[in-house]
Amino acid sequence: MKTSRFFLVALVAAISLVSIGAQAAGFDVQALLAPHADKLATLSMLCAGSIELLMKSMDGIETKLKAMSDKADGEAATVGKISADTKTALDAIGTQQRELADRLLAVEQKTPAPAEAKGITSWGEQFIKAAGYGDFAAGNRAKLRVELKNTLVGSDTNVAPQRNAGIVSGATLPFSMEALLPSTSTSSNAIEFTKEASFTNSAAEASEGASKAESALTWSLVNMPVSTVAHWIKISKQLASDAPALAAYVNSRMVYGVNQKVDTQLVVGDGTAPNISGTYDSGNFTAHGYSNATIAAISSTFKKLVLIRKVMADLYAAGYPADAIVLNPADWATIEIELLTTAAGQTLYSVNDAGQARLFGIPVVQAIGMAADTFQVGRFSEAYMVYNREGVVVEMSDSDSDNFTKNLITLRAERRLALATEKPAAVRGGDLTPA
Repeated sequence: MKTSRFFLVALVAAISLVSIGAQAAGFDVQALLAPHADKLATLSMLCAGSIELLMKSMDGIETKLKAMSDKADGEAATVGKISADTKTALDAIGTQQRELADRLLAVEQKTPAPAEAKGITSWGEQFIKAAGYGDFAAGNRAKLRVELKNTLVGSDTNVAPQRNAGIVSGATLPFSMEALLPSTSTSSNAIEFTKEASFTNSAAEASEGASKAESALTWSLVNMPVSTVAHWIKISKQLASDAPALAAYVNSRMVYGVNQKVDTQLVVGDGTAPNISGTYDSGNFTAHGYSNATIAAISSTFKKLVLIRKVMADLYAAGYPADAIVLNPADWATIEIELLTTAAGQTLYSVNDAGQARLFGIPVVQAIGMAADTFQVGRFSEAYMVYNREGVVVEMSDSDSDNFTKNLITLRAERRLALATEKPAAVRGGDLTPA
């Protein structure tokens, strides 16, 4: 049995030496031995068993050596010398110990070292190490095809993916209309005010003693209810507890959703409950009253610009010098390109230090809510007022529907406000290309 185990150890050692030599000669030893991995593993286990047997033998000899050493010490203390039998036994045990030590060293030296893990090879290294690359580089081949292994993906077990902090947000739009319109707060659920309905100015010179001219002025009572803009989503309770940054991002996105809808409603809201009555709602502005023929009679080019400038002049004459021009982004792009690509147009266009585009010296506001091919020009600071009943409020609850049993939380964001049109004559608009 001992001879058999020693033979196995020697066999494994021989295989190891041959493998080392073959690897140095350029052979892919791992590929050759892969089909016999189970047999090699068995040999390794048997080899490991032989080493364990040698170690047990060494322990037994050390025990005998200690016993004989104690006996020799006793004899030296009693009779003053060590007996011949004891000395012979000590020499024999020492010889056995040296033989076993030599055998163990030989086995350990012949046991193959674990193969080093292959490093990740880049695509370029794979290409230049491919078979046939040398012939191609030397001009002996006209074509070379190499299939590259993908070693650069994040799922590679040897390279951990880089985890970036924060969250990549989605698209956001500026709140251009809300930035344009004046605002104030209210504690009521409706805004009521009296506004001038009509004014007939009959003021005239009068001779001494003559009757004076009579003017006419009428008013109307306006009641504007406060509207609510809201939406909700559901998230898991684990998200709210384990990822506060993500939960905070969701909250901010909810706030953005409400304000973005408000910005659109401030233009196109039709006033039908529960909608806001926006600036372009019927009765909230004055139609410009120009036709294509009228504009064409003035100029056959820059018709959109001519229309806007004529409306600005009409507003000034009515006592409402314009403070803004509101356009759909696509319409403004068309106008801006036309201005920048003609020498005459370049004199009408300017940009202030803050990057605000101006047309005829008046700021241009791009509003997503403004439909394409429509516009408004006017004194927005006097025409409208936003009344904020409540800012955006974000609330959460686990008591909605079956949230409690499903560990869900409902997030709701809402805002309450109203838009009051106090001077519809201060803003004019309509089709940018009238019929």
